Amino acid sequence: MVQHTEEKFVEANGIQLCYDTFGAERNPSLLLIMGLGSQMISWPDEFCAQLAQQGFWVIRFDNRDIGRSTRLDEADVPNVLAVMMSVGMGAAPSVPYLLKDMAQDTVGLLDALDIEKAHVVGASMGGMILQELLIRHPERVLTATSIMSTTSDPSLPQPKPEAMAILTTPAPIERDKYLDHAVGIWRVLHGDVFPIREEEIRTIAGRAYDRGLSPAGTARQMAAIFASGSRREGLKDVKVPTLVIHGDIDPLVPVEGGKDTAVHIPNAELMIIEGMGHSLPLEVWPRIIKAIANHAKQIGD
Repeated sequence: MVQHTEEKFVEANGIQLCYDTFGAERNPSLLLIMGLGSQMISWPDEFCAQLAQQGFWVIRFDNRDIGRSTRLDEADVPNVLAVMMSVGMGAAPSVPYLLKDMAQDTVGLLDALDIEKAHVVGASMGGMILQELLIRHPERVLTATSIMSTTSDPSLPQPKPEAMAILTTPAPIERDKYLDHAVGIWRVLHGDVFPIREEEIRTIAGRAYDRGLSPAGTARQMAAIFASGSRREGLKDVKVPTLVIHGDIDPLVPVEGGKDTAVHIPNAELMIIEGMGHSLPLEVWPRIIKAIANHAKQIGD
C-alpha cells in the first residue's frame, strides 16, 4: 500500500503552500502542478498512488490563491476581460502576480522540502507554470511533462465558445448546486469519447468545496495567464528533457497548443491521445503514467 501523508504546510516565496505526498521520500521526487482554479486534489489520489508505485515520491500542492494555500485577498480582483483587451493591444496590464511568480512558489516548495531537482509534471495552467520553471529555473528540473498546456502564443487557436463560457460563468455558492455545476463543466471539458464518471466528479468537487473555494483567486490566476504572454521565445533555449501530452479533442486548450509547445522546446517528445479532452480519463491513466515514468527514468535521478 502506498504511503499517503496528511496535508502539510510550508513557507515558500513569502507565502504558505499546502501539500501532501505519496510514496517513499527516499525515491526520486516527482512534483505535480495543477491548473487554473483547481486544487491539488484535482490530481486524483489513485492517480498519484499509481505514479508512486512506479518508484517516485509524488508531491502535489495547492497553488497560491487556491485551496488551503495562501490567498492574496488583499490584492485587487482584476477585470479579466480588461486584462485580455489590454494584452491584445500590446500593453502590459497591472496584475497582482504573473506565472513567473507562481513558478517561484514552486522553487520555494522544492527548497522547503530540501529537493535539489525534481521531475515536474504540469497540467493546463500547471504546464504553463512548468514552462516558466524551465525558462527561469532549469537547474531545478530533471525532466518535464507538460499536459494539455500551451505556449500561450496569441496566434494559436482559442478555446471553443462552450469552453470559454466555463471560464466566465460564476460558480454557485450553495454546495449541492456547486456539485451540479462541476458535473456540467466536466461534461464540456471531458468530451464524449470516454465515459464521464459523475460520482467521482461530485466527490472531488465536494472535497474542494469543503476545503474552501476562492473565486477571487481564480480570477487573479486567470489574469496572470493572460498577462504573462507567450513563452515561445524563452522555450527555444530549454535543454531539460520534455514530454508533451495532449488530447486531440481538447476544447479549452486546443491540441495546437500542445503541438506548439513541442515545436518550441528542442527535442521535446509529443504524445497525442485520441479522444482525450481537457481532462484525465481513467481509461488513459495507464498510458499517461507509463509515459511519465519512462520519460523520467531515462535519466534517473
